[in-house]
Amino acid sequence: MKTNTLYHGDCVIILNQEVDPSSVDLIFADPPYNLSGNGLSWKGNKTGGDWYMVNESWDKMSEPEYMSFTRDWISACDRVLKDTGSIFVACSYHNISEVMIVLKQLEYKINNIITWYKTNSMPNMTKRVFTHSTEFVVWAAKGSGWTFNYDKLKEINPNKQKNGHSKQMRDLWEMPLVQGKERIRGKDGRAVHPTQKPEEMLKRIILGCSKEKDLILDPFLGSGTTTYVAGVYGRKWIGIEKDADYIKVAQNRMNSISQYSD
Repeated sequence: MKTNTLYHGDCVIILNQEVDPSSVDLIFADPPYNLSGNGLSWKGNKTGGDWYMVNESWDKMSEPEYMSFTRDWISACDRVLKDTGSIFVACSYHNISEVMIVLKQLEYKINNIITWYKTNSMPNMTKRVFTHSTEFVVWAAKGSGWTFNYDKLKEINPNKQKNGHSKQMRDLWEMPLVQGKERIRGKDGRAVHPTQKPEEMLKRIILGCSKEKDLILDPFLGSGTTTYVAGVYGRKWIGIEKDADYIKVAQNRMNSISQYSD
């Protein structure tokens, strides 16, 4: 099995054929949320620049198809995850039910549901519902003995006690949608990937729930944030991505890391 490798293809096939059973310490997955709409956009948005609703072919399935898809990829992840390993799954209200059902059917222990409060959330165009400003990250453990670096999380927690001392990391994470220099954009100025996750999010997960030299895997790598952060902090990594254009972006990010161990 190769580590520090990006695989181009379907994650279910690659997880079942290329990755050894019980070899992965930590999985972060950002699967399609199945929420793509009709291509709504808001050009000239004053709060964060031009806004485009996610409208990708990989994010459109019927409800039965999406349930089957969720069961297939989580089961493939279960095959490669160590008994002491953890899985983190990014989701929204659109797909958290499917994720939770499959994890519970596989007898995973749900340790936390982290709420990501997006401090610069996208505008409410329809003006018919409350503005959506949160997403979730489900943290589940396969068995006992999972890694949780409590002191490290206190150290990196940006929130401090009134006396300036470090504070326990809570399950509410306030951070903006990716913007500025961190946002990867194409020549047309638009974001290369519509759901790029913040590096700070992956920093907390990887430093908090893995050790140096552990193997981190992302089955829906997208623009490569997971493998990039894993490489920066001395972890081994595997990234899987179906879209060839995203693989190129992720590879460029990995090439920017001067050193990482095999």
